[in-house]
Amino acid sequence: MFTIKGKTGDWEVVVGLETHIEVLSKSKIFSGASADYNPTVAPNTQVSMVDAAMPGMLPVLNDYCVDQAIKFGLGINADITRRSRFARKQYFYPDLPQGYQITQPADQPPVVGRGWVEIMGDDGNPKKILIERAHLEQDAGKLKHDAHPTKSFADYNRAGVTLLEIVTWLDVKNPENNSFITSPAEAERYLREIREIARALGVSKANMEEGSMRADVNVSVRPAGSNEFRTRTETKNMVSFKFIKSAIEYEARRQIEIYENGGTVTQDTMRYNQGSGATSVMRSKEDALDYRYFIDPDLLELVIDDDRIEHIRQTMPELPAATRARYTGVLGLADYDAARLTETTDISRWFDAAVGDKPARAKGVANWMISELFAHPENWDEKNAVDVAEPDAPRIIRPSDLAELVDMVMDNAINGKQAKEIFIKMLDGENGTPRDIAKKFGMEQITDTSAIESAVDAVIAANPSQVEQYRGGKVGLLGFFVGNVMKATGGKANPAVVNEILKKKLGE
Repeated sequence: MFTIKGKTGDWEVVVGLETHIEVLSKSKIFSGASADYNPTVAPNTQVSMVDAAMPGMLPVLNDYCVDQAIKFGLGINADITRRSRFARKQYFYPDLPQGYQITQPADQPPVVGRGWVEIMGDDGNPKKILIERAHLEQDAGKLKHDAHPTKSFADYNRAGVTLLEIVTWLDVKNPENNSFITSPAEAERYLREIREIARALGVSKANMEEGSMRADVNVSVRPAGSNEFRTRTETKNMVSFKFIKSAIEYEARRQIEIYENGGTVTQDTMRYNQGSGATSVMRSKEDALDYRYFIDPDLLELVIDDDRIEHIRQTMPELPAATRARYTGVLGLADYDAARLTETTDISRWFDAAVGDKPARAKGVANWMISELFAHPENWDEKNAVDVAEPDAPRIIRPSDLAELVDMVMDNAINGKQAKEIFIKMLDGENGTPRDIAKKFGMEQITDTSAIESAVDAVIAANPSQVEQYRGGKVGLLGFFVGNVMKATGGKANPAVVNEILKKKLGE
């Protein structure tokens, strides 16, 4: 359990996350305008009459976005609600043309009900994180300010883009149930799991850097060992794993200091300063009553039948958790290697392409990817697991290259040192397959036992004193003989074969 030491003792952190991901779809959730939101697109060029809240314009629900939400819900082991509604969440801000946001009300079941994802807990064991809901809603527009903050401009290109908001759950009726986030590190692991599920399913790009994934971070603290849930604060619109972890720790320490000085933490909405790493109060936290929710009269009840859910289930690909289980259970990889190779769906697809139909390659491919390829991102394309290279494109290492390199080592065609030399030449842009490169630079390993025996005989004949010492009990001299045979063969002899022949001949 992650704890923070205070003046009066240790404190625990309770973290809740409200994660917003932009749903991938061609058009927006309630209009036919393009949902390909891109900051480089000219302002207000992807706005329909519905998005702009022109009088008399009625929203029409995009069924594809509903399918995307169902797919994500199945991916987080959630219940899919058969009948749900949309409501108007009312607040007035220039980036919201209607004066309200169409969302799913907090007091009614959303399209995606309770579910869970599994992460690695801080104790090194698997941990379930409970999810209360995931609901569909529309995004707001974006305000742009001039250099001298005297004017602001509204860009509604993003207004109406589909959001899916995923909310973690505290089981307040069973406070001993600790299936919630209790540290900054667990918060990051949870968000990464949500991101990779969304990406694997094609539900969202879930890219924090471009804003297609962002999180509101709820933090409270309590004395270590306590089951109480105290007042929380909410830090809004966080778009960086690093800053989220920093904000959690800073906010927790701020609250601990308040309690230890006899104060009371108030339910506030916070802002995070990236420069100082500090949180500060932005405004008092709103309650549902402040938004005056009511059912949207322009939208019918959303009804989902079992056949629709089952059809979506049948089209879903393997999810990251299942991929990790396959890597450890079937391919025999270590937990760490499996976790690294499933950091993104693109990486796991590349790895699978390299392993192909030869599971024996798996450990070798994993080692090369983690220790070498990950250190050279410019020399491989994790998004392209297809072995087709453009004739004039720069040399990149493809899955077939790594598969062949691993096979050559496994088949004793080259040794480890030669494999590294071939790999470096590929990094330097050398064309051809690993076998081509090995042949071109004379790096094919000698496996012909008669040729190796000749070299062994010559080395033994040239070093009678060392032979006598070895036979007299100085078996450590074997390395001396191996080194001389390798030198005599230009490093091309198979070391295992050299060792075997030397032991036999020196023992005679």
